[in-house]
Amino acid sequence: MDLLEHQAQELFAKHGVPVSRSRVASTPDEARAAAAEIGGRVVVKAQVKTGGRGKAGGVRLADGPDAAREVAAAILGMGIKGHTVQKVLVTEAGDIVEEYYVALLLDRSDRSFLALASRAGGVEIEQVAAENPAALARLQVNPAVGLGWDEALRLAAEAGIPDDVRDLVAGVLVRLWNVFRAEDATLVEINPLAKLADGTVLALDGKVTLDDNARFRQPGHPQYVDVNAADPLEVRAAARNLNYVKLDGSVGVIGNGAGLVMSTLDVVAYAGEQFGGVKPANFLDIGGGASAQVMAGGLEIILGDPDVRSVLVNVFGGITACDAVADGIVQAIGMLTALGETVGKPVVVRLDGNNAPQGRKILAEAALPGVLSSDTMDGAARLAAELAGEGA
Repeated sequence: MDLLEHQAQELFAKHGVPVSRSRVASTPDEARAAAAEIGGRVVVKAQVKTGGRGKAGGVRLADGPDAAREVAAAILGMGIKGHTVQKVLVTEAGDIVEEYYVALLLDRSDRSFLALASRAGGVEIEQVAAENPAALARLQVNPAVGLGWDEALRLAAEAGIPDDVRDLVAGVLVRLWNVFRAEDATLVEINPLAKLADGTVLALDGKVTLDDNARFRQPGHPQYVDVNAADPLEVRAAARNLNYVKLDGSVGVIGNGAGLVMSTLDVVAYAGEQFGGVKPANFLDIGGGASAQVMAGGLEIILGDPDVRSVLVNVFGGITACDAVADGIVQAIGMLTALGETVGKPVVVRLDGNNAPQGRKILAEAALPGVLSSDTMDGAARLAAELAGEGA
């Protein structure tokens, strides 16, 4: 889960990372009140989960409360890369001397944690890494030990951080590790970490990505979910504890196990090339227990997607046998029909593994309208793609 800037700043402050005085506003009048409380010159910043806010006009200076109200009125409601601005962050404008970059992230390619620092802050770090790799210092972090003072100081020195603020930057890195570890994050980033005229350093921006898989031990994290920015179908799926991600295709996909679902997406996309570029419409993993209730919830979500023109249920029976899955499908469609939900889109079912023949027999005897069976994953994907293509 990606956080908005003001949420990242809240986490930083919680763990002692120095941040600017700021207030969140949802209306121009709230922005004016925030600027009056902060005093002096302020910066009004659009709160959206995307980069390029400054270039889009979503970050502006304001000389006082009235100007802040005027600027907020212009920013609120604007679109930035497909995101509508619902809130702004009003923050004090500091006298910046230099800007640095610091971050901690999960390096999946190396299966380790990585600390980064650069004296070239304030710009996209990808640009720095591409044009001048030596300007970006890197340090692998042992998760059993963490990022200590000595390692943070060495990283800051390798990044070329000036002597007069090197200790301060190292201190921020150590605190940033505390955020990373304590909050179960996969990314914490400050860009820029600014050196001010008075010699202090402040985090003027923040980016945080939290690991949703750790939410069971982070009771405070659900408050950070941005319902307004989330896809409505994903919100409904989350309420049913379904692992669902909306995609931009027309074949709804249900499977048991993330690996199988990912493979199914690839097979559907490959088969869809023969039918006008048909693509999968979602990722939906119902896990190992494909009960009727779980299957009904999955089908309801997918059938409620107006982009879906066909559905592919791809299940490999293991602990949960295919006959139980087939019973679940039959009961699920019955439950949806009883609730007045019209199952008007073709559903292709591929069952394999434990008790697959019995599962296919159950579906055949049920003779559900619009439900078709296929013995192979390739055949099922091709049929689902063809049906979606015909429904275009």
